Amino acid sequence: MNRQAQTVVLLLTGGALLHAGFTDLYLRYVKAGLQPLLISAGVVLIAVAIATLWYDRRTTRHSQAQTQTQGHEHEQAHAHHEPRVSWLLVLPLLALVLVAPPAVGSYTAMRTGAALQQQPWGYPTLPADGTLRLSVADYAGRAVYDKGRALAGRPLKVTGFLALDGAGTPYLVRMALNCCAADAQPVKIALSGELPAVLRPDTWIEVTGTYTPKQTKDPVNGTAVPFLDVTTTKPVKAPQDPYDEAWNG
Repeated sequence: MNRQAQTVVLLLTGGALLHAGFTDLYLRYVKAGLQPLLISAGVVLIAVAIATLWYDRRTTRHSQAQTQTQGHEHEQAHAHHEPRVSWLLVLPLLALVLVAPPAVGSYTAMRTGAALQQQPWGYPTLPADGTLRLSVADYAGRAVYDKGRALAGRPLKVTGFLALDGAGTPYLVRMALNCCAADAQPVKIALSGELPAVLRPDTWIEVTGTYTPKQTKDPVNGTAVPFLDVTTTKPVKAPQDPYDEAWNG
């Protein structure tokens, strides 16, 4: 790859990182806390591209001066032409900027073993009355490790996206990140009770229901998956951060 192609690739990569870092797009790829590093990486790549461009122009001017001294025949004998196919490396970067892929969804969730937070020493105290709003990971952890002691008899609201296993069992899922989307793991809640007649995978819904001690095993890795007895559901917009904020890895 010649210097021009290198500079363009560096500029596009840095620009793509800055575009993602300064918008909500980066939340599809990495945890929210990594935003400063993403932006810093973009700035460094653009700085390297500018330095490369400056060095290339300086080298070109020097070479032109030598050519004028040594003659055009010497220049032609030593000219090198880089393959134009190297410019195809730019296409994936343009695709990243122009066509952003969606966050990890139901297809990956049902082919990856369920994950739970490590069992904590204890759980934060919940409000004494009213409906409890819990994340998927919080409900799953309390239902499995704490046997639902603080949840029994309380109305619960949990938000996630729908996924269906091979038998058609519906799950409420949030993907959890250790670092980035490449290591995303699903936290799953199996759903029972009053469910819509039509269930569409990757649809985001808010579920209202109650705790049930019923559990199942994830068919991929055998991890315990708790049930939630559903009373009502309603569709909701996908959150700004599609990954479970309660995950600690």
